[in-house]
Amino acid sequence: MQLRPALASDSEPILAIYNEAVLRSTATFDLVPRTEEEQAQWMAEHRGPHPAIVAIVDSLTVGFGTLSPYRDKHAYATTVENSVYVANGHRGQGIGRALLEELIRLAGRHGFHSIIARIGEHNTASMGLHEACGFQLVGVEQEVGRKFNRWLDVSVLQRLL
Repeated sequence: MQLRPALASDSEPILAIYNEAVLRSTATFDLVPRTEEEQAQWMAEHRGPHPAIVAIVDSLTVGFGTLSPYRDKHAYATTVENSVYVANGHRGQGIGRALLEELIRLAGRHGFHSIIARIGEHNTASMGLHEACGFQLVGVEQEVGRKFNRWLDVSVLQRLL
């Protein structure tokens, strides 16, 4: 497996991985698949200190991770939010962990102090991954989302760098 910054050529496979999560899981609370135009904007926003990275196996993009601004107020500038997605059929192989560990390393390199993970209810794999990488549960937002005709809680985890 190779990890590297996302390139323009990764846009389509990232979009496919993300849209599969939109349609089939509560890993994201988006309800409508992202368009190619929205994906282009997303790619432009994930550069520099808020990168998108990809995992490559046998020349295929099989996962991606990002660091995003946590909030738009200046006092939050030293905190980021992470996201990790792995393609169906490639989960359980250490790809998510490799991506998250690299995001933690990049966050430290860019001078961030805190990383937040917001994980939808019943996503036990993501909870376990983040806890294994040193994140601690700091709160639960109850019934803040609605997807697949049910109310969903969001667990908030944090890791200080």
